[in-house]
Amino acid sequence: MKSFELHDARTVQEAVAMLDKFGPTSKLVAGGSDLVTGVMKDWVVGKGQPYPEKLIDITTIPEMVGIKAAANNGVTIGASTTLTSIEESDMVVKGWPVLAESIKSVAAPLIRNFATIGGNINQRPRCWFYRGENFACYKKGGDFCFAVTGDNRFHAIIGGELCYIVHPSDSATALLALNASAQIANATGERTVQFDNFFAGPREDVLRENILKANELMVSVTVPALAPNTKTAWFKLKDRQVYDFAVVSVAAVVTAEAGVWKAGRIVLGGVSPVPYRAKVVEDAMVGKNIKDGIKAAAALLRTVARPMSLNSYKVDVAVGLIERTVLSTLA
Repeated sequence: MKSFELHDARTVQEAVAMLDKFGPTSKLVAGGSDLVTGVMKDWVVGKGQPYPEKLIDITTIPEMVGIKAAANNGVTIGASTTLTSIEESDMVVKGWPVLAESIKSVAAPLIRNFATIGGNINQRPRCWFYRGENFACYKKGGDFCFAVTGDNRFHAIIGGELCYIVHPSDSATALLALNASAQIANATGERTVQFDNFFAGPREDVLRENILKANELMVSVTVPALAPNTKTAWFKLKDRQVYDFAVVSVAAVVTAEAGVWKAGRIVLGGVSPVPYRAKVVEDAMVGKNIKDGIKAAAALLRTVARPMSLNSYKVDVAVGLIERTVLSTLA
């Protein structure tokens, strides 16, 4: 690993000012489990991704740490709050169990003790070509996606185009299902962005996975209260039982009356460059009896899937897990 400078930020605006001052070779760091022990250790650099020379520590900003009640019975979580703090929060466990369950499935307890929610949401993809030092892929500013002709067992089956990474964040999958929003700060102030509009696929910008600009940071995330008669469920299939990313994951948030779907969100991880909201399934379920209709509705995912040479199995897995996860909200 190359040497770097570490700077402490005391306020959000001080962190933003440092990003402006230091330029594109500066990065924010909290737990550092991806940036320091991943991207920097493995020399993940390229024409479109310079090596970080200055790191700005944001764990020293008090307003970015903690869990507190928000308006209308929602909850706001500071971006530098550790994953362990969230999974052990009574407020989160009781009010938004799908979020607590998704976070509990991240890595191992030791990692969750220092990894943060902001870092988990905004971590870089785990594609082995992107992470490989000798592959100048599109994601690093190169001119080729090696997954197209290479080993693409774990790559995207929906929404690839140019780059076939899959989004690695479990918490982001659950937060999108919960209709959460992010508070974003820059030099001119702060703005709120719905998670529906937060993520950016390769068609929008192959070098990024979200709408954050180089001089912006996520301050917090806010999750609204669940509507009456709403249940949630989470399922994650991994290649290994511990310390692994999702082959396919599903977060379901379903509002039902007498077993009939009234509203809901189904979001998949591990299948697309961004957390994928399966609207084709949601739309097919409106007004349907969940037990009777979910099998046929889940199968509609096949109409939008475009698997590659080695990962068509993911389509079958995703269809089955959607059915299983939605049905479990009735338990």
